[in-house]
Amino acid sequence: MIADDEPLIRAGIRMILTSDQEIEVVAEAVNGREAVDLARAHAADVVLLDIQMPVLEGLSALPELRRAAPSTRVIVLTTFGERENVLRALEYGGAGFLLKDTAPAELIRAVRAAAAGDAYLSPAATRHVVEQLASGREAARAEEARARLTALSERERQVLALLGEGLSNADAGRRLHMSEATVKTYVSRILAKLGCENRVQAALLARDAGL
Repeated sequence: MIADDEPLIRAGIRMILTSDQEIEVVAEAVNGREAVDLARAHAADVVLLDIQMPVLEGLSALPELRRAAPSTRVIVLTTFGERENVLRALEYGGAGFLLKDTAPAELIRAVRAAAAGDAYLSPAATRHVVEQLASGREAARAEEARARLTALSERERQVLALLGEGLSNADAGRRLHMSEATVKTYVSRILAKLGCENRVQAALLARDAGL
């Protein structure tokens, strides 16, 4: 089933898909609400679902469609490749994500993959997911670092921030109007509290915490 509010887009997709003798287009929807209703009525193997549609936009229709036809696999097809759309489509149970400038052969591969029970992401969508996972790891590391820094006093945090800048004990002392020996004492205390073996580890922790 094809769900897209633009007649020319639907016609183009239908022409591409029906060039494969094993693919049959059983229905076409012009908005998200109709997509849900037709999915329930036809139980298509695969739905190509546009995001920007009237009445009910695609990403809002997706979870309803999945409930209406649980065995139907949904590939989100859109001109919008923003990371948020990719992640929402996957979160709501989408089996794939393709941009509308996808090559015809890739569109057919995606439909075949979805029908076989596999997920299919275009290269652009895959990049978005990888970037998001990487940023998620960064966020988790930053949260962990900030939690560890709660053991420090305000003065110790100031010293740690300067370690993060790569300053020596002497330079940090001048910046904070402290003696080098006093800074050294603070550094030892900081390493003990944070469980760091050396000042480099502490500096990395400061960076992760955003000091």
